[in-house]
Amino acid sequence: MEDLLYQIALKNLDGIGSTRAKLLVSYCGGVKEVFETNKKDLAKIPKLGSLIVSNMNRDVALSRAEVEVEFVQNQDIKPLFYLDKEYPNRLKHCEDGPLLIYTKGNMQLNVGKVVSIVGTRNATSYGKDLVEQLITDLIPHDTLIVSGLAHGIDIMAHREAYKNGLQTVGVLGNSLERIYPHQNKATAEKMLEHGGIISEFDSGTKPDRENFPQRNRIVAGMSDVTIVVESADKGGSLITARLAADYNRDVMAFPGPINAPFSKGCNWLIKTQQAHMIEGIKDLEYTLGWALDEKAEKPTQKQLFVDLTADEQRIFDILNKMDGRQDSLDNLSLNAEIPVSKASTLLLELEFKGVVKSLPGKTYRLV
Repeated sequence: MEDLLYQIALKNLDGIGSTRAKLLVSYCGGVKEVFETNKKDLAKIPKLGSLIVSNMNRDVALSRAEVEVEFVQNQDIKPLFYLDKEYPNRLKHCEDGPLLIYTKGNMQLNVGKVVSIVGTRNATSYGKDLVEQLITDLIPHDTLIVSGLAHGIDIMAHREAYKNGLQTVGVLGNSLERIYPHQNKATAEKMLEHGGIISEFDSGTKPDRENFPQRNRIVAGMSDVTIVVESADKGGSLITARLAADYNRDVMAFPGPINAPFSKGCNWLIKTQQAHMIEGIKDLEYTLGWALDEKAEKPTQKQLFVDLTADEQRIFDILNKMDGRQDSLDNLSLNAEIPVSKASTLLLELEFKGVVKSLPGKTYRLV
């Protein structure tokens, strides 16, 4: 538990935040070392400086962390640090992704396909029908469904996913000892069987308004695509969509009647080309390269007649294990332990050599 103590303390250092915290770990060589390195040396790290370092309050952070470690143990919560294998790979590629998240349930966060479904709390029958049909159509893809456990579209997505046997995860804007809104507690408890709940907030954190934009960045960052089902011209769903775009993830939105108040946000996203229009599963499959070919035979081991570099061979070997399915640039970079920029160059070279095919949504498969 010593590692966890320092990990929680690190996320609670005054004036640091997740981006600087990751920088500290990188320069110091470990989490514990951040607390053992003298402040004079810490002040030399780029983007820090003596003023920030002097206000870090390492002793106070460690004392708070002791309380949190006890809470985590008592509540059957599993913390995931950003360097842990089970931490969501997609979030690792977000510069401001949380340093540590608290999880509760039975979840696999690094599955092949992850979709965030968000929308208004005032869902209409039109929106509910769209969610129901979309979840049904996602069953063959064995997709992880992510949302914010809010009223309306969010909770509809969770319930439909659970009903249809898909893993679903709710990201909270408060700590895990409390479900907000409380009316969705029964659904959240069912979700623990196949999915669960996630939060970056320490115990005792209330669902205050300022927490929800932070929550939304996790919803966006965990997913391959964020789908907005219904939204007014302002609200959290549009924030989530913008964050997803900032993370270079796909954004899709269902269109609605021009005079419908809860279609204004979706229509605006489409009109301003901030989201692909989606009318059904075929649009999603095309945009992300997820189309299912039931008649296609399972590919056999590829025989290559081109010379590959060692790094190209690593990429090839990973894709070859996908049995003809595509994989994302982020996943290939992570699994090959190659920086994203270099992996992108390698994939382009492999495409020139006729080995790899580029698909929509920055995904790739073998030719």
